[in-house]
Amino acid sequence: MTTQLPLPDGLADLPPGAPGTTAPPSGRRTGWRAVLPTWTPKLAIGLGLVAAVALFGLLGPLLAGDPNTIRNIGLTGPSGDHWLGTTQTGQDVLDQLTRATRGSLQIGLFVGVLATALSALVGVVGGYAGGLVDEAFSLLSNVMLVIPGLPLVIVISGFVPAEQRGSWTVVLVLALTGWASAARVLRAQTLSVRNRDYVAAAKVAGEKPWRVICVEILPNLLPVLASQFVFSVVAAILSEAGLSFLGLGASNSSTLGTMLYFAQNGFALQRDAWWWFVPPGLIIAALGCGLALVNLSLDEIINPRLRRPGRRRNTPEKADRSPNHAVRSTAA
Repeated sequence: MTTQLPLPDGLADLPPGAPGTTAPPSGRRTGWRAVLPTWTPKLAIGLGLVAAVALFGLLGPLLAGDPNTIRNIGLTGPSGDHWLGTTQTGQDVLDQLTRATRGSLQIGLFVGVLATALSALVGVVGGYAGGLVDEAFSLLSNVMLVIPGLPLVIVISGFVPAEQRGSWTVVLVLALTGWASAARVLRAQTLSVRNRDYVAAAKVAGEKPWRVICVEILPNLLPVLASQFVFSVVAAILSEAGLSFLGLGASNSSTLGTMLYFAQNGFALQRDAWWWFVPPGLIIAALGCGLALVNLSLDEIINPRLRRPGRRRNTPEKADRSPNHAVRSTAA
């Protein structure tokens, strides 16, 4: 038989949650707070950098002039007429920077979409199907992982003639060489999801495999897909800049890498023309840093153990050990 001792004087009228009383645990989020991701300074800074670069690339070409206009002023530094100076042929660097930023963003976005789609096709379909399909897809992924990525991209781009090396050629080359690692991650996640009860219930109900993948499995992999997409965009922008700097980029488009390539050919460093190569380098660094911060924030959302431990709350067990706890039970 269990009896409860009366509360001491002055504690009976305390509101719930006051010091010295036991309050129900309230660590669980409810409503929209349970749906929205955890907002951190890291995520805010990353989104701010990405938004600033994206707005500069989208709105800049609408406000700037023609980047191909040649003037007879030669290589000049920043001034009131040309805020970022001019190249050796008198072309405005700011006008070129706006078009180059848009070109790099387009290539990164297209490569991210194609690489994520390929990784989802190989990883999710192979992990769900199993058997020979999974073995074949796993073999293909392992072969692509063994081959070094950047040398393979350089070799493939080198075999394509310069006059045929357009933006879509670079996009396809980067997408075909950048999906393997994401496919391995998605396969591992699919293997853990396909054995759950709701997937088994969909199979028993007679749902088709493509519907089970699209309705039951893919929604649970959206955070992982978002993280892999951001990583693919970062890798694509950096890889395209490296290819263009080596002279293997798109010949009919303007990107941040092509700006660095022409600055190198124009001996900008030897002429101390910092305004020609520093701005595109800063744009690449800011965009890569912003996307990396967003990717790290997505990893923390996917895996809550990566978050910084917050302030611990009092649990019922700790409240029982507290000397201010007034409610006690005795066993008779």
